[in-house]
Amino acid sequence: MEHIGTFGASAYRIGELQLFRDADEQHIAAALARCAIVRLADGKRLQDTFRARLYIVLRGALAEAAADGTISKILRGESVGEQSVLDEATNLADITAVDDTELLVIEADLVWQLIDESNGVARNLLRLLSFRIRAASALLRRRQKLGEFYRQLSMNDGLTGLYNRAWLNDMLPKMVSTALRAEGPLSLVMIDLDHFKRFNDTHGHLAGDDALRAAAGVINAALRPSDYAVRYGGEEMLVILPDTSENLARMVAERLCQRLRKAVIFDDMRLPLPQLTGSFGVACLGADMDEMQLLAAADSALYRAKEAGRDRVSL
Repeated sequence: MEHIGTFGASAYRIGELQLFRDADEQHIAAALARCAIVRLADGKRLQDTFRARLYIVLRGALAEAAADGTISKILRGESVGEQSVLDEATNLADITAVDDTELLVIEADLVWQLIDESNGVARNLLRLLSFRIRAASALLRRRQKLGEFYRQLSMNDGLTGLYNRAWLNDMLPKMVSTALRAEGPLSLVMIDLDHFKRFNDTHGHLAGDDALRAAAGVINAALRPSDYAVRYGGEEMLVILPDTSENLARMVAERLCQRLRKAVIFDDMRLPLPQLTGSFGVACLGADMDEMQLLAAADSALYRAKEAGRDRVSL
């Protein structure tokens, strides 16, 4: 920073500074007369880590980068450093000149003196801090919503919209633990689309994607709000049925099997129905099982369905 003069010797006026608007200009001008004016070249960082100070932009602009990466622009007449003055702590924010900038430097003890002597300064400071708190709260809410959006996005399969393996790895152990503590049933239905490689080879991978989306739609539409559908991998899907016995899970799987036969892959009906079938393996949580054993039981049941001729349900 280059010291270029004092406020009293400059052409700047109190009315141009937001913090002192509607205050006693004559009194404020006298108090600020000896305050330094410094110049900060474009792109240069404001390096002042020794004491708490208030800076007011007289010409140019500053960019303040917070620890979370947020960048705020401080324009002509606006100030920065209020929080450090109030906290009596060094201003640790990363502040850089956006243009060749001139700053009024006010020491912390003088800021407190002006607050004590002028109700107008105190009101302006409160308004400024209130505005910044509101802005920070609004930004936090937006980030929370965005974070939740991306969290949900990371837990869903991009093609089918079903939950993905990351979600399953996180949630299934919790569901198993809850069911074991409550001594209640928990069932899985493992689903594999029959001869899906042949389907892709015959109709192409875009049609294969359509088939996966159609199968996912059939599954989602047939489940209760308390059930969960997961894309387990490739053409395999998994349905989690909390508070559901093995017999009831088998009935759910039979319903899914029937509806899958009627799934419409091509809207223009280029192929006759049925176009798609699936094999279904059903397993229910046992008292001595963990989530991996439950998945293995469902996978074994699915294998038996395939061995028995596919397009069917096995326990």
